[in-house]
Amino acid sequence: MAVSGFEGFEKRLELHFFGDDPLSNINNNMGLRLLDFESIEQVLRAVQCTVVSAVGNHFFDAYVLSESSMFVYPTKIIIKTCGTTQLLKSVRPLTHFANKLNLKLCGCRYTRGSFIFPKSQPFPHTNFKEEVIYIEENLPKNLVYRKAAVMPSKNPCYSWHVFAAGDQNHRKKSNSDFTFEICMTELDRHLARKFYKKAGDCKTGDSAGKEMTVLTGIDDINPRAFICDFAFDPCGYSMNGIDGDRYSTIHVTPEDGYSYASFECVGSVYDEDVDIVETLKKAVQVFKPATVSVSTTSNSREVWTTVARAMEPLGLKCRTFAMDEFPAAGTVVFQTFTAARRK
Repeated sequence: MAVSGFEGFEKRLELHFFGDDPLSNINNNMGLRLLDFESIEQVLRAVQCTVVSAVGNHFFDAYVLSESSMFVYPTKIIIKTCGTTQLLKSVRPLTHFANKLNLKLCGCRYTRGSFIFPKSQPFPHTNFKEEVIYIEENLPKNLVYRKAAVMPSKNPCYSWHVFAAGDQNHRKKSNSDFTFEICMTELDRHLARKFYKKAGDCKTGDSAGKEMTVLTGIDDINPRAFICDFAFDPCGYSMNGIDGDRYSTIHVTPEDGYSYASFECVGSVYDEDVDIVETLKKAVQVFKPATVSVSTTSNSREVWTTVARAMEPLGLKCRTFAMDEFPAAGTVVFQTFTAARRK
């Protein structure tokens, strides 16, 4: 393991808003999507990242960032950033700009894995206790239902950190959606090399990214999705997939010694189990990692059962299982898997 390198493990923030004004922008199905680009740039400057590519449809806007991704729905925003970004510094400006649109914060969820290089993280991400203190200081007082927990693993390097908060009316998750957050380490070296730009390659990040998407089979994970992708110099890759009102996203740090990839997607408990299993299998097979951790957030205790059915045929054995309940989030299930040939 390298002493220091690029931090692949992302920090993820999800904020939910509501409008109590019948004439507010939420009623014309735009809401947060009315945030102008200057406001978005101001938020991202606080986080210390920039937009490199963007695409949108009728339901939401997706941004590929210099460090991961952002998704903006009418009443929800998700920001996921890696490296030494200061993600939690986005809470206050986002709340401020949302208030100008007559939208009030009603739910918050912050999640992350265990950093590979924790000593390189700046304030407020120096440790989970500091992160929780910082979030709570920047949340409005109406979010009275709050909970923070570290979901354990047999290997402390793969613990899962969760903070969630909700107000009186949004303390319980009531919809049928779920989110998979998958973190993969020790990627297959041959497959990881596909995320390096060739020496002397003068292609733009957009065109090189499209090549990587096809070369690695990422475009086959969800053939229905429109993919917005980007390749970094000299290595690294990000993509956002748009399929109706659902997003998926992949980020890759391929350097040997601290290789990392993440895959995140959303779905419904009414989706066919076989489709969920196939999506997860395809995503993991792109990288053939030695270790996989999966966080499943849903209002159903059963969705997580599809994860093992996807991992086991790939030679990955479940080593850790943890379950907990969080306000405004629902049930979070955390599982870790390692290649059967490794302990």
